Amino acid sequence: MRIDQEKCETCAQCIPFCPVGAIQIKEKKVIIESDGCVECGVCARSGVCQCAAFIKEDLPWPRILRAEFSDPMVPHKKTDIAGRGTAEMKTNDVTGRVKRGEVGVAVELGRPGVGTSLTEVEKVSREVARLKISLEEANPVSALVRDPAQGTFPPEILGEKVLSAIVEFKVPFARVGEILGLLQRILPELDTVASVSLIGCSEKDGRIPLEEFLTRGNIPFYPNGKVNIGMGRPLV
Repeated sequence: MRIDQEKCETCAQCIPFCPVGAIQIKEKKVIIESDGCVECGVCARSGVCQCAAFIKEDLPWPRILRAEFSDPMVPHKKTDIAGRGTAEMKTNDVTGRVKRGEVGVAVELGRPGVGTSLTEVEKVSREVARLKISLEEANPVSALVRDPAQGTFPPEILGEKVLSAIVEFKVPFARVGEILGLLQRILPELDTVASVSLIGCSEKDGRIPLEEFLTRGNIPFYPNGKVNIGMGRPLV
């Protein structure tokens, strides 16, 4: 994204609309700082510019990744889903991706106001690969992995900045403690913010083993239920 300087009237009304602070005033001109821009398109879609000065450019590889992970109007080639490109674990009542005895894990890096680089995302995927855990295939982050055994991305994409990205995988219930220990160690070292989502199935008697595990470990969590009310058609 860039600003047509011949059309721009330097009103600066667009500056607050950029979720990563990439729109700035330099030398009495309103410009989009290219390195900081995540190509989310919020500035253009906001409608704040009355002189149509925003220009949405065709993005080459690897910069197109910025739009795929940040612009909700651009679908990922991997999943054909726009936004972050994955339905995550919220659809589990239909997909059955996570079964009893398993726990799904989603580590979201970045958010509006902060963003993240793919370098930081790779740090998490590398640690997950080190534990010989495979990433969720129905997630565009997995399509970036060049070496699944190492969890590494192609070097040319590491400098790209995105609004947010989710590293997603599942593990046997017995490994939940190991995974949480790993995340507690590595997440504070990242140069971005991160949130962790966990999903576990209830038992036939109504117990929720994951909830019990977190409570016993004094691990604070926010319970968020997703229940199939019969409007979906389970695939499993």
